[in-house]
Amino acid sequence: MVRRISSGGPFEAKIGYCRAVVAGGFVHVAGTVGQGETVEAQCRDALATIGRALAEAGAGFCDVVRVRYYLPDREEFARCWPILAETFGAAPPAATMIECGLIAPHYRIEIEVTARAPG
Repeated sequence: MVRRISSGGPFEAKIGYCRAVVAGGFVHVAGTVGQGETVEAQCRDALATIGRALAEAGAGFCDVVRVRYYLPDREEFARCWPILAETFGAAPPAATMIECGLIAPHYRIEIEVTARAPG
């Protein structure tokens, strides 16, 4: 069984994706950018959106087993570390950081996670 979770964002229908898909025992959350002027603000906002998708799937950050961070400037990543350590706490996932271009130049970080599905 596959369950799709939408956040209702305008780009989901326009581009053809959904915020998360629950399938095969996992919750796959699409790459998520956040709003704000700084990388820290965007990181917090992206994590809030991801948290809502996980909650709708019946999961939480403690269930995340894999995370990927995409940043256009790897030098900004260290500014997010305290936020990420607080979010994942005592259950840190396997992680990868990739330096790359994002969908628009004002975005400073995109975050994608895979979590265990409930059940």
